[in-house]
Amino acid sequence: MFRLRQYDYVFIHREASHIGPPIFEWMISKVLHKKIIYDFDDAIWLPNYSSHNKLFHRLKYYRKVHSIFKMSHKISAGNRYLASFAAKANKQVIVNPTTIDTENYHNCIKNQSTQKIIIGWTGTLTTIRYLYPLLPIIQKLEHKYDFEFHVIANENPLFDLKSFRFIPWKKETEIDDLLQFNIGLMPLEDDKWAKGKCGFKALQYMSLGIPAIVSPVGVNTEIIDEGINGFICNSEAAWLSALEMLLESPEKRWEMGKAAREKIVNHYSVQSNTNNFLGLFEN
Repeated sequence: MFRLRQYDYVFIHREASHIGPPIFEWMISKVLHKKIIYDFDDAIWLPNYSSHNKLFHRLKYYRKVHSIFKMSHKISAGNRYLASFAAKANKQVIVNPTTIDTENYHNCIKNQSTQKIIIGWTGTLTTIRYLYPLLPIIQKLEHKYDFEFHVIANENPLFDLKSFRFIPWKKETEIDDLLQFNIGLMPLEDDKWAKGKCGFKALQYMSLGIPAIVSPVGVNTEIIDEGINGFICNSEAAWLSALEMLLESPEKRWEMGKAAREKIVNHYSVQSNTNNFLGLFEN
């Protein structure tokens, strides 16, 4: 805060402090008279917590999002649903989608001709609930196919599945762990919170040449081109069919993985979104 006087803009992602009212944002805007570029990529005005973070939830001040909207010079929203909500309080809203560094980080392509097929999901235990409806489908597939089901997370969910393997999330091994996947999963519930999500799981999978299977919620339907770079599934039968097709056909995994990578490079990479991002800092 003491060094901000030398700057014209202050870029704030989600909140300056995880707890309490927007004291720092108010000081930046009203006392120091700096232009706030406010960036958010979730429906963070909604209370959303699980048993794993319920104690921390009591310290949150969800209403401050509306105040920060009004104090901001411009708002960077991760998708159109978030942008439409922010636009009620501030007309200077730019859709700035989640972007992937396809040159320096997500810069490898999955070998889809591996002997062992791996279905995977990555996330935290706060969102693990989205996987629960798929567990019976995974169990059904175990009777017919030889594969592993990998979950990369901060804690082990201890799924009672023959194919289940837990991989602890580590920054230094994240890409290598994701590259074990042949198929990436991103199930969601169709609720207000999920509508605000920006598809990061699907973007990660696709950037590495891994076809994604997703729920038709929010931005997922923009990221995935059905049957071209992944599948959008809204029923148990659809999830089962998509998984079986990809389990049985390495050619289909290669084809869809290549198309997935192209979609990310052309529309969701750092390079393709550079001018849009820099536009946030124009008057």
